[in-house]
Amino acid sequence: MTAPGPPPSAGPSLPVEAPPQVPAAEPRRRLHPLSPLLHGAKTIAVIIAALSWQTLNSVGFERFALVVLVLAIGTVVFSIVGWLTTGYHVVGRELRIQDGLIWRRNRAIPLERLQAVELRRPLLAQLTGLAELRLEVVGGSKTEAPLAYLTVRDAAALRERLLELAGRTQAAAQAPTGPAAAAPSVPALERPLLRVDNRDLLISQLLTPQAFFLPLGIAFVITQTVLEGSWTFIGIASTVTAMAGVLLQPVRRVLQDWDFRLARDPSDRLVVRFGLLETRSQVVPLHRVQSVRVTWPLLWRAKKWLHMRLDIAGYAGEGGGDSKRSDRLLPVGEFGTARALVWEVLPGVDLAALATTPPPRRARWLNPFALRFLGAGLTPEVFVTRSGLLTREMSLVPYARLQSVRVIQGPLQRLLGLATVYADTAGGRSGEAKDRDLSEAWALAEQLAVRARQARQI
Repeated sequence: MTAPGPPPSAGPSLPVEAPPQVPAAEPRRRLHPLSPLLHGAKTIAVIIAALSWQTLNSVGFERFALVVLVLAIGTVVFSIVGWLTTGYHVVGRELRIQDGLIWRRNRAIPLERLQAVELRRPLLAQLTGLAELRLEVVGGSKTEAPLAYLTVRDAAALRERLLELAGRTQAAAQAPTGPAAAAPSVPALERPLLRVDNRDLLISQLLTPQAFFLPLGIAFVITQTVLEGSWTFIGIASTVTAMAGVLLQPVRRVLQDWDFRLARDPSDRLVVRFGLLETRSQVVPLHRVQSVRVTWPLLWRAKKWLHMRLDIAGYAGEGGGDSKRSDRLLPVGEFGTARALVWEVLPGVDLAALATTPPPRRARWLNPFALRFLGAGLTPEVFVTRSGLLTREMSLVPYARLQSVRVIQGPLQRLLGLATVYADTAGGRSGEAKDRDLSEAWALAEQLAVRARQARQI
């Protein structure tokens, strides 16, 4: 009996493709162990602020302190449980965050959608050497998945790593994973652009309606109290609280914009640093800037001051009176400084050479006082609009950032043969050419569409 020979050859063998390599996932990492205490302290402060003077007066100091103590213990325990169930790690080009005890949440943030990573250090974080990372993604209405808190070293290293991965650079492809990735790189040299004088910042916030009319309010309250002849602790405390509320916005702006600095890094990004009680550091790629707003408040014009803001794609910004999609470029400064900054952010745009044309005279029926302050114009680089009677504003929208163009007519505008042209951007705000002649409005919209297409092809 002979052994069977090898099977007949079926032809040349084909190369076998190797299975695609799945990027190795680094171990899940936790936030800093002090994070529960910082979260608990913030919540306790909010609770105490929510309990009014009337509550203290009605229940007494002992019961008030007992309620605060019980709530504080519960808050800290809840924060510790949240810390134990929260973790994050980078898998390929995704940042994955897990949190929640009863309702588990697993979020995967594609780094291709990442627009910016902001490093914040509130007062308690500064005292403990910690920092918070806030992620801004395309289309987000709020900050996505803030990581609070990490050490400053780890936070800075993670921010640079996420920005590199989001940019798909060669360095990102070779970036290490795991604990070795936490080692911070050597900071590159930056080119300083601006540092705002804190004295000018203080004076500018004194020249606001809230601060300007506060002495009149104080005099009125004192006069009423003297005439009524009643001085109670609750009355005095309530009055002081109301006055503090009036001054809250100017004081908050001073604290936010304290030691405001601008610089350009070697990657041609705008680096913004500011803050006193809470320091913030932002890195803004210039291609994310959707528009620039220049504002001349009424009380600032005597000192020839103005302020500027950026509309940034994907930036959630702050609540309150300011736009939710805007961020500061110049808290206070003179025209020459603003002109130089506009040239840095929008190369080729000279703030002193932006010409606009007014609406037709019949638009005075809709704008009897502010007609001469309205205008719109097309320059080679940007669409310019201006408006405002008491507070004057100019908007600069690069053509390459336009997302859509609209022509809107209201009922009164139809009677007068007028229309308003809106140039929409991804930053949530629009350039607005108000009350133009109808034929001019359609021609302007067509020109904006053509220039937007041409700008994107460059």
